[in-house]
Amino acid sequence: MTTANKYHSASWAANQFSGRVVFCTGGSGSICSVQVGALISLGADACILGRSGAALAAAAARLGALRTAARVLTVQADVRDAAALARAADECVATLGRIDFVICGAAGNFLASVGSGALSTNAFKAVVDIDLLGSYNTVRACLPQLVANGGRIVFVSATLHYTGSPLQAHVSAAKAGVDALSAVLAVELGPKGVTSNVIAPGPIAGTEGVARLVPVSTVEAARRSVPLQRFGEPYEIADATVFLFSEAGSFVNGAVLVVDGGSWHRQGTAGQYPEMVLDGAVVEGVKGAKEKESKL
Repeated sequence: MTTANKYHSASWAANQFSGRVVFCTGGSGSICSVQVGALISLGADACILGRSGAALAAAAARLGALRTAARVLTVQADVRDAAALARAADECVATLGRIDFVICGAAGNFLASVGSGALSTNAFKAVVDIDLLGSYNTVRACLPQLVANGGRIVFVSATLHYTGSPLQAHVSAAKAGVDALSAVLAVELGPKGVTSNVIAPGPIAGTEGVARLVPVSTVEAARRSVPLQRFGEPYEIADATVFLFSEAGSFVNGAVLVVDGGSWHRQGTAGQYPEMVLDGAVVEGVKGAKEKESKL
């Protein structure tokens, strides 16, 4: 695979996003930072949001080096706080002048089952609040700018809710809500010149999602379960983002663009089914594994 850099393929016209600004939640994350990097490489400036100031600063340093005179604003904020998101949007406009593109990428996930008691009410709520309510707060904060500039929205979702994925009730519910939200926004905001679409990544190499959901002992089996026989690369999610924000994607509205190598059609489980749900075992070999009894 030939790429212009690790942020996007060589398919795109240089400087096509010159003068545009992207507002991205979860902007220091392993997927979202690459999405933002692709847009910066192609001329955009960016405002990235997250809860960790150190992670944001590190990401901004990398992203700002992608293009001469690129501007990367960082805002430490929690997407569950609507007032904080409104202030962040105002700061973005005051500093960078506008908002054209919004990427709703802040998310939370871990493996936990309902039946074992590991998925508490608070844990379920936390993920729904970050993924779904956070996405709504983001769009609402940026809406005046999106309408004024004929903007584009991309939600980073998932494919987990297409099937009954064990240990993923919280994320499945949240992402199903995100997909529904995007569909409604496509209809409501389309007459105002704003498009709303979803990108649903599959297993992407080197990302937080794979580290949290795929046990180390099953990585090779997971790779082989993908019809294309490989995990995706972060730049392939960025390429989908560039398409939706480019002139080539100007008539795409209300779509769910699955970028997973066909893997959801063979979507499996993180362990041996049904034993994994009957015995309530904790899945080992994943980042941030939940204890049997949730403390959230």
